[in-house]
Amino acid sequence: MNIREKLEAIEADTLSEFAQLSKNSRGRQVDEPPCDIRPIYQHDRDRVIHSKAFRRLKHKTQVFLVPMGDHYRTRLTHTLEVSQIARTIAKSLLLNEDLTEAIALAHDLGHTPFGHAGEAVLNKIHPGGFRHVEQSLRVVDILEKSGRGLNLSYEVRDGILKHSKGKGDILPKNPKRIAITLEGQIVRLADIIAYVNHDLDDAIRGHVIKMSDIPTHITKILGATHAKRINTMVIDVITQTLKKGGSRIHASEEVITAIKKLRAFLYERVYDNDIVHGDFVKASKIITELYHHFIDKPLAFAKVSGGLYNEDDIERSVCDFIAGMSDLYILRIYEDLLLPKPWGAY
Repeated sequence: MNIREKLEAIEADTLSEFAQLSKNSRGRQVDEPPCDIRPIYQHDRDRVIHSKAFRRLKHKTQVFLVPMGDHYRTRLTHTLEVSQIARTIAKSLLLNEDLTEAIALAHDLGHTPFGHAGEAVLNKIHPGGFRHVEQSLRVVDILEKSGRGLNLSYEVRDGILKHSKGKGDILPKNPKRIAITLEGQIVRLADIIAYVNHDLDDAIRGHVIKMSDIPTHITKILGATHAKRINTMVIDVITQTLKKGGSRIHASEEVITAIKKLRAFLYERVYDNDIVHGDFVKASKIITELYHHFIDKPLAFAKVSGGLYNEDDIERSVCDFIAGMSDLYILRIYEDLLLPKPWGAY
């Protein structure tokens, strides 16, 4: 028995009957010999952390574009907060922490520069549309490792694809929209727990809103501080799931309603705020112009992209390339290609 097999045996002995055991994975898209040391989900987690797409998250917008302050969240810090919250819930429910963490760390790999503004404009201008969840799956399946992908397990890929909510249901009733594992269901909840709290925190830091602006009927239920709100949500998920048998992830109607109201407040007062939205409009212009520039000038695109995308469909290739850019990189490329330079700078 090697180390991986010993760790798989420990999982079987210690985890909940509802946990997704590593040894019971449906496997990878392409068969490969298992690691002698790491169970499959731990191996997936490591592959995500070492990917280029994961490193680029540090310079991708969460809400505030290209933040200069040290304490504003980026897409990377959001991902880490989701992972921490998800692992806390999974550990308390005796579920598979490796699987939970792998899904959490990979869930936003397909996010565009400039946050959801970038996603919205690519969805509008790209003929095939654009959704970051599908792009995250495309990143791990195809784009990473020069077109070879990361070859992740079925369960991690399923969790990535089903984490997103938009303005929709937090806990959907349609089984097709629910992750097949409890670990994947946890990440879906941990994602919104993380972002409604840290986006609120960043908006206060950026003087977009004040603490006193938060409706009291929300703080009365969830708490008046960042830490208390997260604690309330996490404990509610754990207790409600255990109370209802543990075979599916649950939260109380009171807490879910309060989270929805907090999300609606953020859309009204932060995401659609004139100052924040104004930056989104500028970001959309940059992406649109760069997208069409590359479509119209494929040789320029080949030069800038380094020939990394060799598909016949240039629109798909350009979409992939732009979606993978960090905020700082797309600003630099836009300036180099589409803004005039002072005479004598060449």
